[in-house]
Amino acid sequence: MHEDLATRYTSVRSVLVRILFLNIGVALAKIVFGQASGSISILSDGFHSLTDGASNVVALVGLRLAEKPPDTNHPYGHRKFETLAAGGIALFLLLVVVEVAQTAILRFRAGGAPSVTAASFGIMLATLAINIAVVRSERKAARRLSSELLLADARHTQSDVLTSLAVLAALIGSAYGYPILDPLAALVIVGFIGYAGFEIARDAAKILSDQIVISEEDIRGVVQSVPRVLGCHHIRSRGSADHVFLDLHVWLDGDTPLTDAHALSHEVKDRLMERYPQIADAIIHIEPPPLAGRR
Repeated sequence: MHEDLATRYTSVRSVLVRILFLNIGVALAKIVFGQASGSISILSDGFHSLTDGASNVVALVGLRLAEKPPDTNHPYGHRKFETLAAGGIALFLLLVVVEVAQTAILRFRAGGAPSVTAASFGIMLATLAINIAVVRSERKAARRLSSELLLADARHTQSDVLTSLAVLAALIGSAYGYPILDPLAALVIVGFIGYAGFEIARDAAKILSDQIVISEEDIRGVVQSVPRVLGCHHIRSRGSADHVFLDLHVWLDGDTPLTDAHALSHEVKDRLMERYPQIADAIIHIEPPPLAGRR
């Protein structure tokens, strides 16, 4: 495996393992205290945090598959397994949406009020601070490593930040005699989690459906900066932000010798990959310019 790619996967894995342990600690603290205090919002938030840890495990498995080099059956490599893992995170979010919604509806029907103490606020504020630190750290790592997997996981954890704020609001309301705010906060959590899942699924779908990654005009500008190149068309790009496959047709004078045309195609490819280092491979077809009115 290419050294830079191997280093990237090692860095992404290191970030995920570190965050996994933090997420498990946060989840256990919320679940234990939620059970003890009878706060459905804290308990629901704990299950949400637990899915953070579960999604970390899914991400680590996906990453292990994604880092495998190309083989006979996968000539383009295994990079999309990382995207599939990001889609798995969206599925975890869907499961927790159902669980939290059911629990909140049950509380509306049965009634009851949580036990609100200083410890309740202490637990939520401490876990909130941890989650904010995790989101900032993971987003920074996602940008540095160009990993949609880390970005998806950071969005998941960001939804945990929002749900924790909703829980704090519910605790304050319950302390002032409005226990109905506890299950209401749980429903707010459902909205936050659902939106985070939608964003992750949408971004994964873009990659899996081969949506364009680099605009045609940007590619055309680089290609036409090469001397003797007359133009280009049929520009197609696909893949993820950090792993792009590109193919295009480049126009050269019809009298260009084959050896010169071959050299020019390599110059075009080198310039493209220098401008866009995320390009894993570029296939360039050389042809004379089309006749007037034809493409």
